[in-house]
Amino acid sequence: MLIYIIILSLFLIWTIFNSFFMPEVKKQKVNHNKLVSILIPLRNEEDNAMELITSLKKLTYQNLEFHLLDDQSSDRTSSIIKSLISNDKRFTLLYGTDLPQGWTGKVHACNQLSKHAKGDYFLFLDADIRLSPDVIQSVIHMLDKQNGHLITGFPRFPVHHLLEKWLVPMQHFLIYFHLPLFLANYTQMSSAAAAHGSFMLFERQAYFSIGGHETIKNSLLDDVHLARLMKKQGYKVILSNITSFVTCYMYKNNKEVWEGFKKNTFVGIGRSRFLAIILISFYSCFFIFPGLLVVYEVYNLLVKDYITISNILPYFLIVSQKGFVDRKTKQNVSISFAMPLIATFFIALLISSMVTSIMKKGYIWKGRKYH
Repeated sequence: MLIYIIILSLFLIWTIFNSFFMPEVKKQKVNHNKLVSILIPLRNEEDNAMELITSLKKLTYQNLEFHLLDDQSSDRTSSIIKSLISNDKRFTLLYGTDLPQGWTGKVHACNQLSKHAKGDYFLFLDADIRLSPDVIQSVIHMLDKQNGHLITGFPRFPVHHLLEKWLVPMQHFLIYFHLPLFLANYTQMSSAAAAHGSFMLFERQAYFSIGGHETIKNSLLDDVHLARLMKKQGYKVILSNITSFVTCYMYKNNKEVWEGFKKNTFVGIGRSRFLAIILISFYSCFFIFPGLLVVYEVYNLLVKDYITISNILPYFLIVSQKGFVDRKTKQNVSISFAMPLIATFFIALLISSMVTSIMKKGYIWKGRKYH
């Protein structure tokens, strides 16, 4: 048990140490006024449309153009957007063409958007993003200061439904724990690249130099693949903590959470069955087992009137690790107490994603089927 506790303690120490290499975006100004093109694909986003446009109109950066593309929505997305932007000449509503064979939907939409953008910077957003008014100048300041060509980050995630609370903030945990952030931010190692597709600000020249979205047209993991391409071609990618400025309302219900992550989880590890088995074993051993020890000690307390402190300590170490990440990323720290259950559902999600891929059933997302 002592070795087990030491290992979990090292995990906590590593996570804290690793976090020092994740730069946090602060409120800043810039000494230029270059044009920024904000590019947003929309498919059946009537629930997000009003709050999205309201958020965009509050941005304080002075030189902006907005291109929004209705990707063949079957709801009222288009009519709502048109009514909201009618008096603002900065906004253009585009209509997406049919999805060509071999393309994924979002990638095709982003590729169309890029053809219309005139800015010195391209900021690709998702429709479920809400921005702080000062975000543009703040992220450009960091990009300029670090001589970067792409800045991205994982937003803050307000969560309400059970699977949202357990699975959505795990994105932050996986980055802070598993990704060596020094390699991600201070080397050109492409395998250490990470990105979040809901917020990606490119330097225009760098974006077109790598071929843009057209080079990854069939990708289900377009954000990571673009970041890797940038690194491979010598461009600097900055993965930053943007949670003070960017909020993402990813999913509307538990079913969306499951389906949304299922299409990315196994793909995200390169569809490697070996790596999936390693992850399943790792999380079972180090993040589920401490919960079982707590259940055993509760039984001891109720039936035998004693507990063994060394059996409780592993649970508090994994809670501390998860809680540290949640605090850094402005999530609800109390969710960390469910870490054994979170790990259980993470493993179930990975298995479901893997089985779907192996059985060639295809992933369903926004009415489209991808393999």
